[in-house]
Amino acid sequence: MIKEAKTKYPVIDLIKNRWSARAFSKKGISDNDLYTLFEAAHWAASSSNEQPWRYIYAKREDGAAFEKMVSCLMAGNQPWAKNAAVLILCVARTVSGPDNRPNAAAMHDMGLANATLILQATSMNIYGHMMGGYDKAKTKKEFDIPEGYDTAIFMALGYLDSPDTLEEPFKTRELTARTRKDLSEIVFHKEAKLA
Repeated sequence: MIKEAKTKYPVIDLIKNRWSARAFSKKGISDNDLYTLFEAAHWAASSSNEQPWRYIYAKREDGAAFEKMVSCLMAGNQPWAKNAAVLILCVARTVSGPDNRPNAAAMHDMGLANATLILQATSMNIYGHMMGGYDKAKTKKEFDIPEGYDTAIFMALGYLDSPDTLEEPFKTRELTARTRKDLSEIVFHKEAKLA
């Protein structure tokens, strides 16, 4: 089941077909395919070519390493994320250069790399779900995240399975049509009147 976006203006199919799935099949992602996704992220646009994104991943078959990632997720994400083929912790280097000056664009660039990765994944029929719902302090401790780096999100990746494999409320969320705010709420010509 692909939840294609109903757009007002024409956009490419990769964008229309990308959505945040929760029902993942038992099929694993090969190393070659996974590194194809990382290669796509590698070539994302980057302020001053800093490339601040860092990825720590575990496959479901990695056992304890994968379970450690699942344990860092909030309770609302664990029931379905534990079925993903791969979990990725996305980390940004928040400082630049040898003097470790702040990199104000680090999280923006991390987002660009993630967007590039997920669009490549969509082209390969691999679906992802970005998760901000995780225990940040526990994650930093468990993965020994040093000063000058910050965790951004966790990402679940896998091949689609039937929504019937999910418990509620996740099954209903999987079947609900995608929606977005109207463009008039997010795009302003000349003068911004942000609300």
